[in-house]
Amino acid sequence: MQVILLERIEKLGQMGQVVTVKPGYARNFLLPKKKAIRATKDNMAQFDSQKAQLEANNLKRREEAQYIAEKMSGSHIGLVRQASEMGQLYGSVRTNDIASGLIDLGFTVTKAQIKIPTPIKTIGKHIAQVVLHPEVFVEINVVVAKSAEEAALKIAEEKQKSQKSSAPTAQESEAALEQELEQESAAIAL
Repeated sequence: MQVILLERIEKLGQMGQVVTVKPGYARNFLLPKKKAIRATKDNMAQFDSQKAQLEANNLKRREEAQYIAEKMSGSHIGLVRQASEMGQLYGSVRTNDIASGLIDLGFTVTKAQIKIPTPIKTIGKHIAQVVLHPEVFVEINVVVAKSAEEAALKIAEEKQKSQKSSAPTAQESEAALEQELEQESAAIAL
């Protein structure tokens, strides 16, 4: 079945492309979620007349998603789970758990927006990806621990590591300090 994509769909195509998909995928996913329309002459003419409006709406949604992504990047979520002495979880961390952690931080996301590259079945730091828009992805840190105190401690350590990596090196800070002293002495001389 041929359809016209109304938005970018990963591994399928860009907005406005006419692609061939299996009929079940089109009927059960693309068409009901209004991600595509059937590729008929009437629909092609209608799409061409509305293309500018659709692109403007897509651009606006992408800008909003990028704004949220800037706020969300570097977020740490602490999850408390029971685990064995070897660090293996009794169960696993699901997308629903990460979504509720993000909601607790004040972000509005659904579990369908969260992608976990590998199943989380051990204690420690893991990375999850949040899809805010088909073109905007954010990686967040998920810290799994046995207790709330341990999770808070690991999150604090991770934040310190990220601040140290973004902090200037000793040589850079020494050069900046020398430059600042020179500016002060020049200001005093005037």
